[in-house]
Amino acid sequence: MRLSDFWYDLPEELIAQRPLEHRDQSRLMCVDKKTGEISHRQFCDIVEYFSKGDCLILNDSRVIPARLFGKRFDTGALVEIFLLRPAAESDVWECLVKPGKKAKKGVVLYISDIRCEVIGVEEDGNRIIKFSCDTDVTSRLKQLGEVPLPPYIHEKLEDSERYQTVYSRFEGSVAAPTAGLHFTKDLLRKIEGKGVNIGYVTLHVGLGTFRPVKEQNPEKHKMHTERYILPESTAKLVNETIRNGKNVFACGTTSVRVLETAAVKGIPLIAGAGDTDIFIYPPYKYKAVDKLITNFHLPESTLIMLVSAFASRDIVMNAYAQAVKEKYRFFSFGDASLWY
Repeated sequence: MRLSDFWYDLPEELIAQRPLEHRDQSRLMCVDKKTGEISHRQFCDIVEYFSKGDCLILNDSRVIPARLFGKRFDTGALVEIFLLRPAAESDVWECLVKPGKKAKKGVVLYISDIRCEVIGVEEDGNRIIKFSCDTDVTSRLKQLGEVPLPPYIHEKLEDSERYQTVYSRFEGSVAAPTAGLHFTKDLLRKIEGKGVNIGYVTLHVGLGTFRPVKEQNPEKHKMHTERYILPESTAKLVNETIRNGKNVFACGTTSVRVLETAAVKGIPLIAGAGDTDIFIYPPYKYKAVDKLITNFHLPESTLIMLVSAFASRDIVMNAYAQAVKEKYRFFSFGDASLWY
């Protein structure tokens, strides 16, 4: 297996720059993971692929306004601070700082009335910053921050809620679990109306999801870590679904990462929380997930490798070639695929 095995040519005009007016009207490519047979539908048709007793697992993480702009206290130079994850200490975050070379330990930055002191520098260059102000720091950061969009989206998003799923609850992601952007509350009610049980996991998407694989042998790639929670109720639901011989649908690669992380210890799943750095690529054998709902991913990314382990590399790359030919919309605001 080589990195180039997961390359495909994508015309830039197929990278979706804005969401559709109606979430569930995106296109849906349905792919039989065993035969490679493809059908072209709309996302609202996904209801037809569920049966009574199946379960659908969704990631309820919510994107935080992680991008902030400020100045250096000493020079007044402009800086960008990107919140990555909170540290154990109150009002302390691991961050990216741009430009970062001069943001050494002890440097003080300001975002409006918020004092930001660099109290540490990680090996990978990330900064540990202590935030302080006269009011509640968390509330003030939310007021001043912007919801970040992926680097391949160049248009401004007028309504930031369109980069949140309709069921998002727990703040912590710096990028949306985008497979879920296609669901509406009405569509979820229709799915439940078929006797399908819906469960939730939480995985806070980190910036590492956009980091490219640079190793020509993907097995040498160091996978990023992300924080997750598998609630007791969801573990019980998945276990019952498997025990009853029904299908576990995972919405998005993030839900897959939670379920398959738990499945490392075997079935039945045991509820828990922590950091996961699971890296799924061929010939990985899925243990908990039967059907996969996901968007179309970047070439040579860990995400397209995850899908290629679910079906096969040849089937996946052929489906992607068809998606390009049929002018599907790609990436975060793009169309969806169902692998069944």
